Amino acid sequence: MQTHLSEAIRQTPHGQAADAILRKCVHCGMCNATCPTYQLLGDERDGPRGRIYLIKQVLEGTTATRKTQLHLDRCLTCRACETTCPSGVEYGRLLDMGRGIVDKQVGRGLLQSLLRKALRSVIPHPARFSALLALGQWVRPLLPGSLQHKVPQPAKFTSWPTGAHARKMLVLDGCVQPSLSPNTNAATARILDKLGITLVRAQQAGCCGAVSHHLNAQEESLNHARRNIDAWWPHVEQGAEAIVITASGCATMVADYAHLLAHDAKYAEKARRVTSLMKDISEVITVEKASIKSLLNSSLIPHHSSLAFHPPCSLQHGLKIKGNIETLLTELGFDLTTVPDAHLCCGSAGIYSILQPELSRKLRDNKIAALTSGAPAAIATANIGCQMHLQAATALSVRHWIELLDQQISKPA
Repeated sequence: MQTHLSEAIRQTPHGQAADAILRKCVHCGMCNATCPTYQLLGDERDGPRGRIYLIKQVLEGTTATRKTQLHLDRCLTCRACETTCPSGVEYGRLLDMGRGIVDKQVGRGLLQSLLRKALRSVIPHPARFSALLALGQWVRPLLPGSLQHKVPQPAKFTSWPTGAHARKMLVLDGCVQPSLSPNTNAATARILDKLGITLVRAQQAGCCGAVSHHLNAQEESLNHARRNIDAWWPHVEQGAEAIVITASGCATMVADYAHLLAHDAKYAEKARRVTSLMKDISEVITVEKASIKSLLNSSLIPHHSSLAFHPPCSLQHGLKIKGNIETLLTELGFDLTTVPDAHLCCGSAGIYSILQPELSRKLRDNKIAALTSGAPAAIATANIGCQMHLQAATALSVRHWIELLDQQISKPA
């Protein structure tokens, strides 16, 4: 794509990066075929190619408008277009830059500004989120039926192994998962304990920074990243093998620390090391698969009770881990149903379901229809946001796949 970026932008590091990304685009339109919002709305400006043109125009000096902002806001950042693109266009990075510039030019209304500030002030802070969640669960019976499903039932806290092993791995607790699904990391710890690996929680680590990042609070997001690196670093120096993450959305963010902090003299090298150590839990289990099979009582897996697996966008498009978990679960004895259009987003997309509820709901309804088309007994996924989003729309149990694996390993022979 030919570009003519404005002089002021072209001389900046962001401008040079944007120019390189834009020049890769050959405007073939293949990205639109896998874009969830384009599929729903049929508007070129609500597909990756159209949004790339909008960002290009702004970078070349065209003044952004509210409509420009709306079309960029509607993007889920699912990155399915990156998986599809034959030219390797880094659309997600370009979108982040475009949103930042457009927001500076257009601004936000009072209500939108307050909502975004509230989200950044609550979600990334586990204590605040937990307190508000507990309040919501307490008044849940008094809420109208249309609102009750939006407040999840209290989660059951399960045991964390106390044994110590020579092999150690770190885990990211995150911000909302400890309250919404504490058994996910506990199940991971129990499985790794049986493999002779201690899963360590660094007390000062917290939100990965994704919420702030996608709300254009970039420095705030980097501060979350720096805090996590500081919390993990002593353990890294002591030989931790990996930083295990069970929420693929968080894993995608941590995988980007090296890029985001590349120009930070104090943290650049540490960020590269952290990114190299980051592992989605599926990557760890795949390496340890032979040992897992020896632990698994496969005769107790209910083959007649089929399972539908939902691969989050952050897993298949962000981390580029596609089909691994499905293969792993099948090899370990689980009976997986076929899910049509598995590449499409469920509509959760972090805080997208709050900021774009109508589009999010339509995408969720489509995803539930696809997941239940094979009449599964339960649904599994790999990201807390998708898990809660889908659970609010179905009576079927929606759980992290690692919990189901732990359940099978823990069954008595």
